[in-house]
Amino acid sequence: MGKIVFILFFIGFVSFAQEEEKEREQALDESKNLTWEANKELSEDNFVDAEVDYRKAIAKSDENSAAPYNLANAYYNKETYSEAFGRYKQAGELATDKADKHRAYHNMGNVFMKRKEYQKAVEAYKEALRNDPKDEETRYNLALAKKMLEKEQEQNDQNQDNKDQEDKNDQKDENEDKKDGDNKEENQDQDKKDEGDKGDEGDKNEEQKDENKEGEGDEKEEQKKQPDQGDKPQEQQQQPRPNQLSKQQVQNLLEAMQNEEKKVQEKIDAQKVKGVKVKNEKDW
Repeated sequence: MGKIVFILFFIGFVSFAQEEEKEREQALDESKNLTWEANKELSEDNFVDAEVDYRKAIAKSDENSAAPYNLANAYYNKETYSEAFGRYKQAGELATDKADKHRAYHNMGNVFMKRKEYQKAVEAYKEALRNDPKDEETRYNLALAKKMLEKEQEQNDQNQDNKDQEDKNDQKDENEDKKDGDNKEENQDQDKKDEGDKGDEGDKNEEQKDENKEGEGDEKEEQKKQPDQGDKPQEQQQQPRPNQLSKQQVQNLLEAMQNEEKKVQEKIDAQKVKGVKVKNEKDW
């Protein structure tokens, strides 16, 4: 009895497995048919319908790596790189054949190159070469990705150096501005001090002027007070009036007149002595 039960159970399991395998194969066939329809629609430039059929194909069977791979190509050609990367990744994970995996990872590397993610591109191309070491196109793309990554790193280093230099310059300028500000404050303080000193000096001069004015005022006031108080006036030298001769000048003038008069008198007396001129001629 036990053997009969076991045999019946085994037959039922085999039948179930066969039925499941049949359904799987049927789903795969339907997925492939949908993929073929999508490929046709895509060739006719009917992207919308092609995208729908590719998605249906992917949903029907997870063994059909061609559906996500072809859909990824369609996204790549539309420059929808994020969607393309997701489908290439899916295709690479579903693929059981190394050639299919190689193609999926190679194209993933192409997506990363388009997005300028060179480090990720290098890793994707390396994975592609692990599945097909002889592919020269992948090897060339890997070399190019490495070159671009090196250039990017050099540029980043240069940018970092420039940034560090700018930071140093900014810090230097900030220090100089701070120093200038301190010097300006010191100069302002010194100017204020000088102005204060000038102000004090001016106040002293003003005080001195006020004292001098007060002294002059006191002196003038004192002079005004002196006659009234009966003090002895200062002796002043009497100056002659204009056109008025002094006594000495009058005396000199009189003497000169007397001398002149004396000379005139002498001339008169001399003429009397000579008399009238005598004629030498005979008076016939």
